[in-house]
Amino acid sequence: MSDASAILTSLHQQFDAVTFVPQQTVDNIDTLWLPKENIVAVVRYLKNTISAPFNLLYDLCGIDERDRMGKEKLPAKDFTVIYSLFSLDRNKFIRLKVALEGEYPSIPSITSLFKNANWYEREVYDMFGIKFEGHPHLQRILMPLTWQGHPLRKEHPARATEIGPYRLINETIDREQDALQFKPEEWGMKRESDDADFMFLNIGPQHPGTHGVLRIVLQLDGEDIVDAVPEIGFHHRGAEKMGERQSWHTYIPYTDRIDYLGGVMNNLAYLLAVEKLAGIEVPDRVKVIRVMLCELFRISSHLVWFGTFAQDVGQLSPVFYMFTDREKVFDIIEAVCGGRMHPNWFRIGGVAQDLPKGWDGLVRDFVKYFPPKIKEYTNMVIRNSLFKGRTKGIGVYTLDEAIEWGVTGPGLRACGLDWDFRKKQPYSGYEMFDFEIPTAQNGDCFDRAVVRVEELWQSLRIIEQCLNNMPEGNYKADHPLTTPPLKKYTMQDIETLITHFLNVSWGPVIPAGEAMSCIEATKGANSYYLVSDGNTSSYRTRIRTPSFPHMQMVPYVSKGYTVADLLSILGSVDFVLADIDR
Repeated sequence: MSDASAILTSLHQQFDAVTFVPQQTVDNIDTLWLPKENIVAVVRYLKNTISAPFNLLYDLCGIDERDRMGKEKLPAKDFTVIYSLFSLDRNKFIRLKVALEGEYPSIPSITSLFKNANWYEREVYDMFGIKFEGHPHLQRILMPLTWQGHPLRKEHPARATEIGPYRLINETIDREQDALQFKPEEWGMKRESDDADFMFLNIGPQHPGTHGVLRIVLQLDGEDIVDAVPEIGFHHRGAEKMGERQSWHTYIPYTDRIDYLGGVMNNLAYLLAVEKLAGIEVPDRVKVIRVMLCELFRISSHLVWFGTFAQDVGQLSPVFYMFTDREKVFDIIEAVCGGRMHPNWFRIGGVAQDLPKGWDGLVRDFVKYFPPKIKEYTNMVIRNSLFKGRTKGIGVYTLDEAIEWGVTGPGLRACGLDWDFRKKQPYSGYEMFDFEIPTAQNGDCFDRAVVRVEELWQSLRIIEQCLNNMPEGNYKADHPLTTPPLKKYTMQDIETLITHFLNVSWGPVIPAGEAMSCIEATKGANSYYLVSDGNTSSYRTRIRTPSFPHMQMVPYVSKGYTVADLLSILGSVDFVLADIDR
């Protein structure tokens, strides 16, 4: 019996009165529809009772199904809430779907089962107006509290030109100012204890380092943090909504701006899902080119983190040295792609152009240059006694706590688990490369730093293998849905010319289906869950970013530490607000 059949059999035995409706998806993730009355019990069983449990809530999102073509083939009603659970022991996802009916439906909350469900459910409420019964604090999270409507509903305008001119009248100013006032009682906080008055301190909203615009309201007893409330959404640009109006091809540059330090990695996470839907298999040369560029951007992103983290805890010099080396990475990126931070260079089925002449010399020079610099920065920062004093034993969490809060990437590996999508579920040819997964044991700020520094060595190792083993062949798949298709074939027959014309003007028509792709991005697990109803654009684009659950965990790991320690914790998380807010 297959694992999927065994899980379904187990669920039928445990819930004999519940009707589970399987759905076949392009990504082959086990997908089950079930009634909303049973969602809490089923999730509890999958998390706590079943063997090799699904103990990680990977994602929770919604879909407005009302305009979807072909939905009559599914149990879908007006809205769908989707739960993506992951079993680290099985190395396997399971996707649960609940169909909801009505203008503003409701569904039981699972915040009693997964701590990280809190923000995910708030986001679904914010974007769709779906209420979660039993949620401890169901209010908007990405949009302003005064916002009218729910942006990912199909009737909500996608462009400012559809709304009319904005008028800032005095009543609007008063309402907005009042909404910005933090009211501790709304969050279950007391203003005083038996022996002390608490102070409430705003950190932000401003731009601390290069992490992005963030506000954290701290409840303080002297210097000690009693509680914290992060306020996000200042960078929210409606990236998922944009996916509904852009063609499959023209949406690629928008992905660059999610984790704006990750560059082409954002493109890859999106394109892998598109290529699954379209049935496109890319040549080996494309895979290796993509891997090389992704690892260069991993180094670039880690250099930004390394320098700004040192700056956050008071060491000013490293950021200037590390940004100088980041420029050397960007010199390679610019020579290959023509762009730097936002190259927009990957394409459906391949890359924009083949590697230019001389690319190997640039990469070889960097591979020789960078190792001594890693050693220098390790001595400068990691072995610095003051840095150790600010980071060792600070912001500690265990492996179980990391999984409970949805932590992935270096933050998870710093707790001793060698989990990395590049190894466990290889994509884009990562199975062809020889590299290690760095881990640490203590789960504190220092260990999270050590893991990222070790990842610099492993990325360099992968890049060197790309340099020495770059396959020959095409830089684009020979497939009618690649965009733009190879121009040299357009004059052979009228059908090829028409395909070229339509793909460039309209963009490709991707077959109906659903697919999710997962990659090991610079900050953790990043994925795109795409729903196509057979059109020139995505019906639903869901972006799961690592920084979102990581920021949600900050209050939990900050309690009992000081304000100065909070800066160490924030730096060790390595978040980008655009990655949180999308």
